[in-house]
Amino acid sequence: MILKNNDRFTVKIIVLICFTATLFFASFLVGRFAISPKLVIDIVLAQFIDIPQYWEPTLSTVVLQVRLPRILLAILVGSALSVSGASYQTLFKNPMVSPDILGVSAGAAFGAALAMINAATWWQIQLLAFVFGIIAVTAAYTISYVFGKNTITVLILAGVVVSSLFQALLSIVKTLADTENALPSITYWLMGSLGKGKNDDILVMLPALVLSLLLLFIFRSQINVLAAGEDEARTMGVNVSLIKLVVIVTSTLMTVSAVSICGIVGWVGMVVPHIARMFTGASFSKLAVTSFFIGGAFLLIIDNVIRGVEGVELPLGVLTALVGTPVFVLLLSRVKKGWA
Repeated sequence: MILKNNDRFTVKIIVLICFTATLFFASFLVGRFAISPKLVIDIVLAQFIDIPQYWEPTLSTVVLQVRLPRILLAILVGSALSVSGASYQTLFKNPMVSPDILGVSAGAAFGAALAMINAATWWQIQLLAFVFGIIAVTAAYTISYVFGKNTITVLILAGVVVSSLFQALLSIVKTLADTENALPSITYWLMGSLGKGKNDDILVMLPALVLSLLLLFIFRSQINVLAAGEDEARTMGVNVSLIKLVVIVTSTLMTVSAVSICGIVGWVGMVVPHIARMFTGASFSKLAVTSFFIGGAFLLIIDNVIRGVEGVELPLGVLTALVGTPVFVLLLSRVKKGWA
């Protein structure tokens, strides 16, 4: 039996969902404390039904307060960065675009570093990272709107300018930072980590991700049309300025919520959409859904490798770069055949 295109896509998504779900449960078994699958299930079920506790309270803490939030955050962060990258690549019609194209990562890094040199708490660091990430993208969009009538080229250039500005400010902050405490913390944050993830972080990130995905779903048809070119989109009655703003706002919200929690994690938002596009083609709605699941599974695998290495906590962003760069080189052959 020959499946139609939509049916084949449905089968692919079902496979991705099953793979992600299997990976989710298997990830509970990875870590310094050896925990059997039955014990993990019993600890989780004990939160909903009455099960005699035969395990030590420490194991409950490990499963529910350490591994559960870290696993969920890995999926959410990977999904957010991947969908954001796919959205930007579709908007800018450029396969080299990543979620930090408008300076969101540089702004967030400056905000986090500014908080760290003032001995701020973890939630204050996250808040300042979030705020300055939003400020950076707002500045880039404002520059583009005022000086370039919101054209794509000027918007990218504005993002480069804003990113350079916040990178310079970050360098100043690092120069002023205490070399014993603040500077190592800033350096570690810049390399990315899910080690400090908590259940509260999930409650903060989830609404931002759901809202962004909902808006992208509502405007998915217009985004597909815009990918063909602004002139063609206007001819077909698409409000180009509105759709560009929707993509920028949603992508920024997803990226800054992820970066504020785990620091800068590169390559995920650039590489994963390319992998997803190999399975779906250029259709934005299919690309976004596929990127969501592949991105979540990809970052969870990377974090499982980190948690599986004993004696050292490898930086998340460093490992994604080590894996992402050779994968991207392999995908370059696809660029020769054309990218749409």
